[in-house]
Amino acid sequence: MKQRNLAGILFASPWLVGFALLVAWPFAASIYWSFCQFDLINPPQLVGSEQYDRLASELRDGRGFAVALKNTAYYALLSVPLSIVVGLGLAIMLSWKIRGQAVYRTVFYLPAVIPIVAASILWLWLLDPQEGMVNYLLGWIGLPGQNWLTQSRSAVSGAGVSTFVGWFQGKNELTLFGSKDALVLMSVWAVGNAMIIFLAALGDVPESLYEAATIDGAGRWRKFWHITLPMMSPIIFFNLVMGLIRAVQTFTSIYILSEGTGQPGDSLLVFSLHLFLSAFADLEMGYASAMAWVMFVLLVICTWLLFRSTRHWVFYQSQ
Repeated sequence: MKQRNLAGILFASPWLVGFALLVAWPFAASIYWSFCQFDLINPPQLVGSEQYDRLASELRDGRGFAVALKNTAYYALLSVPLSIVVGLGLAIMLSWKIRGQAVYRTVFYLPAVIPIVAASILWLWLLDPQEGMVNYLLGWIGLPGQNWLTQSRSAVSGAGVSTFVGWFQGKNELTLFGSKDALVLMSVWAVGNAMIIFLAALGDVPESLYEAATIDGAGRWRKFWHITLPMMSPIIFFNLVMGLIRAVQTFTSIYILSEGTGQPGDSLLVFSLHLFLSAFADLEMGYASAMAWVMFVLLVICTWLLFRSTRHWVFYQSQ
């Protein structure tokens, strides 16, 4: 028995060593560093709660971490729901029995497998204010081009609403969308992974439910609202949680779009970029560690609230 246990430990040792060195040790070290002044060159010096006091001060003054938190919240609150809606809509359409179904599925999934760096560079060209394809298409339908990557103002904001009202009254052009909206547009474009999960889940919805609804005279909308949506609610919840985590961790595309600065006007200074710049550009690892732990706690609270809400809207077949 001891030999079998030893053999099991030896086979699992590569993972155990990797977990200890790459997960457990950094996890514990970051807790210690968050109470230190540490520049990655000199030994860390304990400073107590100074780093957390700095974060609290920035939250009060609306700078630094507060800006990153605001930008991250904007991106997550728009990109995650939009990705779920678009992914579910595409999955439903791609489940229809039509000619060329496999081709359509492949085409809509392709953006999800394009390397993020290549996709970001592609979107830099597509969103170029002067020569970008997106502005060309907007002009083709009679809308003015947008300052996608050069405007810090966002569409869903007080300034954005004022711009829309002014355009509606004929006072100004509809230059509504800015850099954060461009980031949201990129995230919606790459919904292939969520779409595939929804598509697989749609195949598990019992056909007998639709047949019974048809006999009762239900139309497409009632079937969707009373059968498809409740049966898909566990998958919607899964994509919601994963999308929230992914939105907070998004880094590469933002770094490329803003050239590693968070500009224009700090509109792309999201949490991941602010953390990276603080730790490896400003060499403030203690501050970055404290920021990571505060964000970790906030993310845990948001996830816990999502799990608590499932009793009201998530339906499981075993219930």
